[in-house]
Amino acid sequence: MAKELQDRVAIVTGAGGGLGRAHALMLARHGARLVVNDQDEVAARRVAAEIADAGGQAMAVPASVADEAEVAAMVHAASMAWGGIDILINNAGILRDKSFAKMDLADFRLVVDVHLMGAAICSKAVWDQMSERRYGRIVMTTSSSGLYGNFGQANYGAAKMALVGLMQTLSIEGEKHNIRVNCLAPTAATQMTDGVLAPEALARLAPEAVSSGLIALVGAEAPTRAILCAGAGHFASAHVTLTQGMFIGCDADAAQRVAAEWERVSGRGGEIVPAYGFTQAERELASAGFNAPTMAHAR
Repeated sequence: MAKELQDRVAIVTGAGGGLGRAHALMLARHGARLVVNDQDEVAARRVAAEIADAGGQAMAVPASVADEAEVAAMVHAASMAWGGIDILINNAGILRDKSFAKMDLADFRLVVDVHLMGAAICSKAVWDQMSERRYGRIVMTTSSSGLYGNFGQANYGAAKMALVGLMQTLSIEGEKHNIRVNCLAPTAATQMTDGVLAPEALARLAPEAVSSGLIALVGAEAPTRAILCAGAGHFASAHVTLTQGMFIGCDADAAQRVAAEWERVSGRGGEIVPAYGFTQAERELASAGFNAPTMAHAR
């Protein structure tokens, strides 16, 4: 196997088992040196030992992704040992599933803290050195629950869609520093899917089948701003799109006309994937007859 990630230093959070373990092993097989992170130190050491036994390099670092000090110490230890971080896989996560009516807000906050804030804390911890070294690859773990919704997962879905928004902005801000940021939406049989899918379906959803797609998101020629959906050996790309819409105006009848023209407003023919968020405002102003300058880097 070509060692396309030879000597790249990669952090995988939540790598003590399941999908994180599969990611770590796959990255190591492609030549990367691994920081195996997990709150469970025994599990992290076990995965690091697997990598070492296969001839790779790995260190186990127990830390909570929601703890800024612990994350900073992890990044420092890896940087001192190997010179810097090239790849960050924000994989750590938890579930606290309940219908929204029955959900405790403490569980909502906890899931958001681990998934969203954990990814933000880890990304912030490596951002400056990636910018200075003009190389970085960051992957956020999103989910179909965030992209499209799933019953009983309001907290999880909200956090996972928030990660798409974080990825969209970081990819724009990181472009000039050769930091490429993408999302991976996995379907894999892990502890988080136990009891959700039938055993015969779970057998086809090996985590390793997802990790194959991860390599495309972290190599030298990786895309940026991609949302890769992966499971059971199938790969697809998801997009946040904007329809052509129509100009209705702001007169007294506008509210009624928006409702009356809903099919034209929401029709998907000719929809686009905006290059940045201000594309919406630019097009709205143009439709209203105002020739606005591009706002790509407006603050």
